[in-house]
Amino acid sequence: MVLSLALCACSTAPKNVFLLLPNQDGSTGAITVENKAGSQVVSRPNDASYVKDAATAPTGPATMEKPDIDKVFGDALRAQPEPPLMFILYFDTGKDALTDESKKVLDSILPAIKSRRSTSISIVGHTDRVGRREDNFRLGFDRAGKTRDFLVESGIDASSVEVFSHGEDNPLIKTEDEVPEPRNRRVEVTVR
Repeated sequence: MVLSLALCACSTAPKNVFLLLPNQDGSTGAITVENKAGSQVVSRPNDASYVKDAATAPTGPATMEKPDIDKVFGDALRAQPEPPLMFILYFDTGKDALTDESKKVLDSILPAIKSRRSTSISIVGHTDRVGRREDNFRLGFDRAGKTRDFLVESGIDASSVEVFSHGEDNPLIKTEDEVPEPRNRRVEVTVR
């Protein structure tokens, strides 16, 4: 995550701050802060580069401490939407029947939707690579549709739910054709 801010202060203070924050999972990418006077790569979490003006090169990365991050970027950070929640449901071979373990996961989706008051839910059906591609696309759609039906029958507004199928085209675990893989026989439910 990258935050930048134009600061209004005296003419000698940096005018812009570019801060690199870690992602939810702790990983961090990198940013390049660039103007006509030069460029600077920022690649460590909580490092910032400062830019006084277009004629002055960005500063080298410097760690910004949490109190300073909260002071400068606190309002922006608090205004962010919650990250999406993702649930994975697994299915029996060649069927749209949930595994016993996934039936328990299905019951945890409803409280998440209701607590977030979500109006954006996507359901994507997947299969392994056993069988014909066209049949697997249809089976992925059937699995996603069955999941949608459960949510709608449980009181979720149907207009909030989108259903898709990737069939065998987006495996969680890559396999050769005709290789059964239980982790690919899934539905991914994303609650925003």
